Amino acid sequence: MKSQKLTTWIVAGMVLGVVVGYYCHARWPDPAEAKEVAGYFSIITDVFLRLIKMIIAPLVFAGLVSGIASMDDHRQVGRIGLRALGWFVCASLVSLLLGMVLANMLQLGQSLNLTLPEAGAATNIDVSGFSLKNFLVHLVPTSFFDAMSKNEILQILLFSLFFGFAISSMKLGKQSIIVRGVDELFKLMLRVTDYVMWAAPFGVFAAIASVVTTQGLGVIVTYSKLIGAFYAGLMLLWALLISVGILFVGRSILRLMGMIREPMIIAFSTASSEAAYPKTLEQLERFGVSKKISGFVLPLGYSFNLDGSMMYQSFAVLFIAQAYGIHLTFAHQVMMLLMMMLMSKGMAGVPRASLVVVAAALPMLGLPMEGLLLVMGVDQFFDMGRTATNVVGNSIASVVVAKWEGALSDGPEPGVVEEGEPVLVEAKAGEAA
Repeated sequence: MKSQKLTTWIVAGMVLGVVVGYYCHARWPDPAEAKEVAGYFSIITDVFLRLIKMIIAPLVFAGLVSGIASMDDHRQVGRIGLRALGWFVCASLVSLLLGMVLANMLQLGQSLNLTLPEAGAATNIDVSGFSLKNFLVHLVPTSFFDAMSKNEILQILLFSLFFGFAISSMKLGKQSIIVRGVDELFKLMLRVTDYVMWAAPFGVFAAIASVVTTQGLGVIVTYSKLIGAFYAGLMLLWALLISVGILFVGRSILRLMGMIREPMIIAFSTASSEAAYPKTLEQLERFGVSKKISGFVLPLGYSFNLDGSMMYQSFAVLFIAQAYGIHLTFAHQVMMLLMMMLMSKGMAGVPRASLVVVAAALPMLGLPMEGLLLVMGVDQFFDMGRTATNVVGNSIASVVVAKWEGALSDGPEPGVVEEGEPVLVEAKAGEAA
């Protein structure tokens, strides 16, 4: 309910921003005056962006370490985990590449033609300074606290990986002070993130008002094209995932798609993967996936296999770059893919996790943080589609891994009809059929 209420306020802020921006655009038609008026909105946007920056580093550290430390170190779990992670990496790369290709083909952000904000102009990309050597050396922090203070996400990720695997190898157990401390820190940061996100309606209002003040209502057409292009990309991603699923499992994947209709609808309407989790798990088991597989791969996928979110992240970053007229070379886009592959891991359960990843990636690519607010106003529409896609991707991943492990039955379990609707053959009185 809190999430729905926040979404309502964000949409209200976006609408109010359009109204106020249109009034300002009509009231001060001169571009110089409009730019000056739009500058007054920067007070709100700057405060909100600083709040976003404040939570990124501890959230990434606590989330990744907590996820790695909670994994049991058993031989079978390790084999299943490696197979699942192999699928996740490939699916994530395909999702990121698809978002990148669509963004480069459509060039939807160019029509905005925004000027770089003064605070971000100095962070423009220095192409000559980029090299593989510098990138690899920069991955390793000289100090964890220095990396935290500078929001060096890749350095924080590297330290978190070492830290998490060290805890896991020591087999401290969930009752260990360190493990409990990290888990509690992650819960604490989620609560802080909740507080910060309540400032989002004000940030969205100021951002939209600023853009409409300088650009007029023509910017609304751009957003409509952006949302339409993103959903067309999601349909293409679904087709790719289903095709690969058929390749490994057969046409029974189509029956799976029918069985997960309900969790997909739940995920789409609530924009919450967690809300769809219980029903997704139930349908996977009825499809024939062993409980030990679905109970391990599905939660792991919620942290490492967010296909819809991955596609959105590359799509959104390139849209922002195009909006400010910043050209990202092929080398920079490859670096962007690698960064997002790492940054998105362990972010399950984080409110607006995709926005957090985009926010972390923008300064690393020399893009202004103000660009985040260009997509935040319509993020709810993106979030619904990418969350439903996450359910599809994780369901197919669970079935494929179960097939590889020989833990997938040949057909539906007793009581499940071919049309995909599970029905108990014999229902006791008072039980749902």
